[in-house]
Amino acid sequence: MALDLSQIRGVLLDMDGVLWRGDEPILGAAEFIAFLSARGIPFALATNNSSRVTAEYVERCAAFNITVTAEQVVSSASVTADELSRSYPPGTPIYVVGGASLSALLTDRGFVIDPIGARVVVVGLDRAVTYEKLTFALRCLLNGAEFIGTNGDLTFPAADGLTPGAGSLIALLAAASGKSARLMGKPEPAMFRSALERLGCAAAEMLMIGDRLDTDIAGAQNAGLRTALVLTGVATRADLALPDAVQPDGVYEDLQVLQGEWGLR
Repeated sequence: MALDLSQIRGVLLDMDGVLWRGDEPILGAAEFIAFLSARGIPFALATNNSSRVTAEYVERCAAFNITVTAEQVVSSASVTADELSRSYPPGTPIYVVGGASLSALLTDRGFVIDPIGARVVVVGLDRAVTYEKLTFALRCLLNGAEFIGTNGDLTFPAADGLTPGAGSLIALLAAASGKSARLMGKPEPAMFRSALERLGCAAAEMLMIGDRLDTDIAGAQNAGLRTALVLTGVATRADLALPDAVQPDGVYEDLQVLQGEWGLR
């Protein structure tokens, strides 16, 4: 492993598959966050899950005895809202395939949900997706609307196994419309830039801890961050052995093992 933990000045952690799976906390997660706080190491939590707003993540963390503030949460939904606000004025009609939290976040920024005249279609994780929703989104895209996806994760880890992710819905609409989505979440650079700005760290001094090779690890490496894979979510050791697999700087069974090694430094 090429990971020198003594050089790390900030930490970015994925949530699903790293801190919890579904509604179950992962053993050692709360202790690891407390470890970072005790050492004065700034950290932020990053997630491609667009189905919750920042306040919900703060509350969810608190339920698992993890103390964070709203400023320490970077989600694909918040990055999407920021990007839309930079590109379009308030009052712009949009259409959303996503959870109620994503729609509320975007309407709070002044955007108007309009399935007929939408200039932008935003697609995120939607556990209540219907054929009608997908049909409205497709017709907006065919009428010229811009296509934005919160993230490209094809699957999403739950307590009882994998479920379809936002990327599966994006892929469906891309196939039907012939248009590619502009993605906001990992592995795209926007989320990593946002985290670096919040923590005030240089990329080479920031450690990304994640459970996915294709988003957490590949995206962080492309942004210049150091990377640690924990085997509590999607990726397995078998995945690491595949011919073209992205290789993290460190691999750990879980956060407890990582904390144990870091504590020796």
